Amino acid sequence: MEEDTVAGLIAKVAAADRAAFRDLYSATSSKLMGTLLRILGTRSEAEDALQEVFTRVWLRAGRFDPEKGRGMTWLIAIARNHAIDRLRSRSPAAAGDDGDELDSVADTSLSAEGSLIAKGEARRISDCFATLEPDRAAAVRGAYLDGLAYTDLADRYAVPLNTMRTWLRRSLLKLRECLDQ
Repeated sequence: MEEDTVAGLIAKVAAADRAAFRDLYSATSSKLMGTLLRILGTRSEAEDALQEVFTRVWLRAGRFDPEKGRGMTWLIAIARNHAIDRLRSRSPAAAGDDGDELDSVADTSLSAEGSLIAKGEARRISDCFATLEPDRAAAVRGAYLDGLAYTDLADRYAVPLNTMRTWLRRSLLKLRECLDQ
């Protein structure tokens, strides 16, 4: 769906148009569900979050300014921020007995060959991270592994938000270039 159409539907939702809200849901819910599922990891939690996101959209549609941003981008930002809030509100016990989330993700059924390949790839990724400046590497880890919001990272490193976005974009490009070698 085109951005102009999404923005138009959001404007109608701001005027409490229920038909426009149904159309907006039909047009965007699958993309937002994908975003939520990637961040939250479980379908049931992503479904709950999607319902809450659309409640927020209904309540906050009047705040949308088509001059400042595109409709789908605005919706994804609401979904992403809500998912990050949900992750932050999880108790450490929900992540596992000792709170180490990586242990619950590890695949212990790897063959010896698979284990060696995985270690080699992990070493490559670690080596590529080492090519980044330490603060940039930490910002990338914070944004994409810890789920921190760009604004939180900008505050942490005392840089403007757009500078943080540039750091992250350039760092990801540098990582991709390193991994492609």
